[in-house]
Amino acid sequence: MPSDLYASDLWVFGYGSLIFRADFPYAEKCPATVDHWARRFWQGSSDHRGTPNYPGRVVTLVTAPDLVCWGMAYRIAANQVAEVLDHLDYRERGGYERLELPLNIEGKQVVTGLAYNATKGNPDYLGNTDADSLVRQISTAHGPSGPNREYLLKLEASLKAHGVTDDHVFELADKLRALESGRSV
Repeated sequence: MPSDLYASDLWVFGYGSLIFRADFPYAEKCPATVDHWARRFWQGSSDHRGTPNYPGRVVTLVTAPDLVCWGMAYRIAANQVAEVLDHLDYRERGGYERLELPLNIEGKQVVTGLAYNATKGNPDYLGNTDADSLVRQISTAHGPSGPNREYLLKLEASLKAHGVTDDHVFELADKLRALESGRSV
């Protein structure tokens, strides 16, 4: 990060729980997208939606040359950047690192912003597996922040409320409901 980062406002891009649970002060909130990235349930969560013995699954960004990831951008006032980043660094401590990205802010220009991203190099990274296995793990994991299924369903509801389609999230949510109703996945 540039050393002058705290001298100006900062945009933070939320693509998972930050869409439905922005628990930090912000000056502005706008829909935004990042090109060439996709949201995937490939990160383990042993601190929020699971435990060390049975991690849940939460989203991270993965490179996807032909896709665009929708999310919410939050403009943090310069005088609150240090406080908000300290909070988010703690909240996203389970394998996430800051990633600087160009954000396409709806109704505005492209701005540089931060996203928290988990990559293969962190110990909680679980990677890709088939959708049925993901759903079985999500359906039974539970951690200090609540059931993993709640995270998936809140993310799905938030995306739908904004008119956004995400095939990965929607497939998992549909499979979760099928599993919970006794239909096979």
